[in-house]
Amino acid sequence: MQHVVVIGGGFAGLRVVRGLRRSPVRVTLVDRTNHHAFQPLLYQVATGGLSPGEIAPPLRWVLRKQKNASVLLAKADRIDVEAREVHVRTLDGDRTLRYDHLVVAAGARHSWFGNDEWAPFAPGLKTIDDALELRRRIFGAFEHADVAADPAERKRLLTFVVVGAGPTGVELAGQLKEISVQTLRSEYHRFDPADSKVVLVDAAPRVLGAFDETLSSRALKALEGMGIEVRLGGAVEKVDARGVTVGGERIEAGTVVWAAGVQASPLGAQLAEATGAELDRGGRITVGDDFSLPGYPEVRVLGDLAASGLPGVAPVAMQQGQWTAKSIDAVERRRAPPKPFKYHDHGSMATIGRRRAVAHFGRIKISGTLAWMAWLLVHLMYVVGFANRVLVLVRWAAAYVAHGRGERVLSRVLPRSDRSGATPPADHGHEVPHVG
Repeated sequence: MQHVVVIGGGFAGLRVVRGLRRSPVRVTLVDRTNHHAFQPLLYQVATGGLSPGEIAPPLRWVLRKQKNASVLLAKADRIDVEAREVHVRTLDGDRTLRYDHLVVAAGARHSWFGNDEWAPFAPGLKTIDDALELRRRIFGAFEHADVAADPAERKRLLTFVVVGAGPTGVELAGQLKEISVQTLRSEYHRFDPADSKVVLVDAAPRVLGAFDETLSSRALKALEGMGIEVRLGGAVEKVDARGVTVGGERIEAGTVVWAAGVQASPLGAQLAEATGAELDRGGRITVGDDFSLPGYPEVRVLGDLAASGLPGVAPVAMQQGQWTAKSIDAVERRRAPPKPFKYHDHGSMATIGRRRAVAHFGRIKISGTLAWMAWLLVHLMYVVGFANRVLVLVRWAAAYVAHGRGERVLSRVLPRSDRSGATPPADHGHEVPHVG
């Protein structure tokens, strides 16, 4: 039986595995974590609206009924395309996986545009660990403000800066403002949480740059209507433990969140070097129409790792995964290949806050309550698992009625800053060890 190795349990990789459930192949899914994270809702974990388990079902549970699939908790270190082998590091040491078909969907990581020293002070949001670390910093900032004796220091602690005005940045900024104005409005007596300041910054000339200008303008109006300060057209020049410098102006801040850029997994560079494939500026690999590498039709690259000319969004990755599974199945059954891949754009949407959102579906452009309800419905449909959908729906309903957030427990007290004011980065000790 032919062996299909899939690297990455994200949207693309998981769709490939599930799409092969009736195929005469053996499938091994390799991932550094044991769960599938629904990334579009990570910010709700970070802001206390949802728990990790509600948007991150275990991969083994998702695939429990698929007898031809197994999950290997491991990190892919190197791919030998000539020998058709993947060298991985597991919890029990190194291992080699031989493959007949290889799907590389390792995703992307944060990019600070060559300023990696900013990372400890401006964490991004790509994993469950990132979301929990941000939650610790966000709610911890209010705890520090409660005991701050210096008014200037309290003001700094209650200033939140979000770098990047794409969908993630806009959604985060809106949630941060709702936390201070609604969720915590009567819980602190030494200061008013509503006095906190949320600043959204981007070097681009407008928010939600991938959206139509009309919707971008409506989103900006909604953000400003919530009391969020939006600064556009100025690049971030410095990030440190005390704040950021944007366009020559200093912003003293207690919490900085990075939502400005991504870089493809370093596995892409290693694969490109081994095959002679080209990389774009973001580290993505140029692939053929069937997502294969030139000269290596058995190797497919999907999702954020593929320079396919398509946007790096979940629907693209899912459709690529579905098509790739059909293609592999056709090869194994010696059938005609599926029709050439064509991405079906079902629209884009972003939520800003309660009853505030923008969306476009083809020529249809909507905003406000209707767009917000559409956003809720679409995201609910994509959450993996019926039970999780029910839990998320109940959480959202309760939050809407009570303005509350049930996931605000801090597993440890936010550490006191060192002399520079730096907050220690997240502890990722439970992940499979990372090399390089």
